[in-house]
Amino acid sequence: MFSDRAQIHVQAGKGGDGGLSFRREKHVPKGGPDGGDGGDGGDVLLEADPSLRDLAVYKRRRLIAAAKGGNGRGARKHGADGPDVELRVPVGTQVRRDDELIADLAHPGARVVLARGGRGGRGNARFVSPTRQVPRFAEVGLPGDELDVELHLKLLADAAFVGLPNAGKSSLLTRISNARPKVAAYAFTTLQPVLGTFEAPDGRQLVVADVPGLIEGASEGVGLGHEFLAHLERARMLIHVIDVSKPLDEQWRTIDAELAAYGAGLESLPQIVVLNKIDLIEERPAPSFPIPDPRIVATFALSCATGEGLDEFRRRLPSIVPEPEAAERGEDELADFLVYKPEPKARPWHLLRTDRGFRVVGATPDPEELERALRAAGAKRGAEVELAGETLELP
Repeated sequence: MFSDRAQIHVQAGKGGDGGLSFRREKHVPKGGPDGGDGGDGGDVLLEADPSLRDLAVYKRRRLIAAAKGGNGRGARKHGADGPDVELRVPVGTQVRRDDELIADLAHPGARVVLARGGRGGRGNARFVSPTRQVPRFAEVGLPGDELDVELHLKLLADAAFVGLPNAGKSSLLTRISNARPKVAAYAFTTLQPVLGTFEAPDGRQLVVADVPGLIEGASEGVGLGHEFLAHLERARMLIHVIDVSKPLDEQWRTIDAELAAYGAGLESLPQIVVLNKIDLIEERPAPSFPIPDPRIVATFALSCATGEGLDEFRRRLPSIVPEPEAAERGEDELADFLVYKPEPKARPWHLLRTDRGFRVVGATPDPEELERALRAAGAKRGAEVELAGETLELP
């Protein structure tokens, strides 16, 4: 089943702890501190992959966590950085958090760091100074970012079918492309968006999208209208399929009103009007439309059932659908992604591991934040924590 939405919980890796170690070798019984630094935690990244079509994999995989960095060791050995986790999503995926747009992966290869791994802690060898030659503490690695995000897929298509239920959109898509959507003689046969590829005689390929039929009130969410209309936002042209056996102007105005009410530029997109099911009427209509509108660039009269008029539609479609602009093709001037998430400020305090427990250096932290950091550092109940000149026990 096609999935255009998914909610996932991502957790970047914690930074490794700095090493608390002293050189102890034969003939060097009192060597200096030699604890290495901890490695950085792994990041969680998203990358737009043109070979993917939906977000179904993230319906089953809701928790994504990157590995932590390795701890520093003696002999100034630094811990290894935790490996990154790269998640592949379809082109056109938007990332939202609390209804705020974080990133928009609008072209192939676009990447964004969704959760950044924690920085590794410094080993005690890094704290040696002329006045402190035997530091008995090392820095604890910072926790990685952790957040819940929603993935929204907006299909990228050269053209998208619109129309009332049972107008024949799926039948037309089957006739002109490699897609095989469900087709039946009743309304609401199509329940999920479908993509098909149409290959023109000159070798150009067009991606055509079929979304479920719209009904009056779709712009207000009736019949999942908001979710379906969102897939039309990135189409360069609409193919408006109308059942010629019913009043033409009424069908067209119903859909046009929903496009205008939804907004997002849908009301200004150019349209091809397809008068379908001409086999159901005795008098064949001329390939013209009674409603004059500058957005209507072409009109076709055809029958998906008998194939009448389909050859001309296939022949002329590539010349009518506009070519993608340079920015849409991902030229050099196009940013890899749009990101609106501000970078978090550096934490104004540090947690150090001592030979007796832990020490907090810097500003006084929030109690809940400190407790999370101590638990992430492996602190057990009763561990000693030096804070603001006092020694506390972890409850």
